[in-house]
Amino acid sequence: MTEYKAFRVELADKIARVVINRPEKINAMDAAFWTEIIDIFNWVDATDDVRVVVLSGAGEHFSSGIDLQLLASVGSQLGSDVGRNAEQLRRKILSLQASFNAVDNCRKPVLAAIQGYCLGGAIDLISACDMRYSTVDAKFSIKEIDMGMAADVGTLQRLPRIIGDGMMRELAFTGRTIRGDEARSIGLVNRTYADQQALMEGVLELARDIASKSPIAIRGTKEMIRYMRDHRVDDGLEYIATWNAAMLQSADIKVAIAAHMSKQKPDFAD
Repeated sequence: MTEYKAFRVELADKIARVVINRPEKINAMDAAFWTEIIDIFNWVDATDDVRVVVLSGAGEHFSSGIDLQLLASVGSQLGSDVGRNAEQLRRKILSLQASFNAVDNCRKPVLAAIQGYCLGGAIDLISACDMRYSTVDAKFSIKEIDMGMAADVGTLQRLPRIIGDGMMRELAFTGRTIRGDEARSIGLVNRTYADQQALMEGVLELARDIASKSPIAIRGTKEMIRYMRDHRVDDGLEYIATWNAAMLQSADIKVAIAAHMSKQKPDFAD
């Protein structure tokens, strides 16, 4: 397994555990974070032995968002020409967006397990995940507004589809902090747990359940859900018909039916 500066990555039981590993810095997202997360999710996407990802943060917090030292270093590189500064900043923003696009575009389901702080860029990150779970005392905030900027790495684009437009606007305009119980009530997280240990046990149990399913069926289900974010119902129906014209020929269907008939647990190939 590759060694990373900002992450710890483990693979066991078909589950890739991707841990933001800068607890001494509240798991702030430094320069290494933004490049390594692309490498990690490219590996996840290409590795058949990985069926599910559990994304978490080491220590007491999930992440405090982008490292302010990284922002300062970007600012220090700007010159006196507005046009050239704008071009440089635009390229930098697009490169940061690509980091979370890698999470969103991953073929495998990504489950976020959140405790403590989940602020700013961390909201962008969990918005790119498939499902989110947290402790009851986790703290969420779209902090960019309090830094004099608009969130630009995915929150404003993905979060409305998760919690609705009105609630997203309230949180984005105010920057107010919500805790796990409110996050659950608005649909930001699927479920809350009493503490971090219960959180990880619960999320890993869900991950094991997903990992036991047909990877062909999981792949198709995620692709159809992603496709429907930007298409009409009739487009989606046409796409799934074409997709399943091939995928219904998978051996996984025979395995699933045989297991159901014999009341046995199916064992699917990677």
